[in-house]
Amino acid sequence: MSHSTIRREADRPRHARGGGASTVQMITPDTGAAALLNGFTDIPPGGGIPLHFHNCEESVLIVSGRATVEIDGTRHEAGAGDVVWISADVPHRFVNPSEQEALRIFWTYASAEATRTLVATGETRRVAIEHGAGT
Repeated sequence: MSHSTIRREADRPRHARGGGASTVQMITPDTGAAALLNGFTDIPPGGGIPLHFHNCEESVLIVSGRATVEIDGTRHEAGAGDVVWISADVPHRFVNPSEQEALRIFWTYASAEATRTLVATGETRRVAIEHGAGT
């Protein structure tokens, strides 16, 4: 059976990610998604998300602002309209280097069973379950 839906960000819960960042999960298993997850993360000026990795590929669109993207120990600069691709099991993080402008990213995981492992602690959680969006 096929499902389709339109989700509005304003109707979705926002969750703290640490480092001042917050996330809204948009398409998750509770929508019927079987092969991907996606959503938005907003990072305030000077903020960032912790170094982590996933068990699947990830694609990240820089929606607005600028990002310092650390991928496997190498730093890159990215701006609005740039897309970052990260293969599975590669440590990475996004930091907002601006002192004034917020950073907004739209991320997509190539699996509805995506996990996030924090490098500092080794803690692993399913992304969709982190905020009650899993089934």
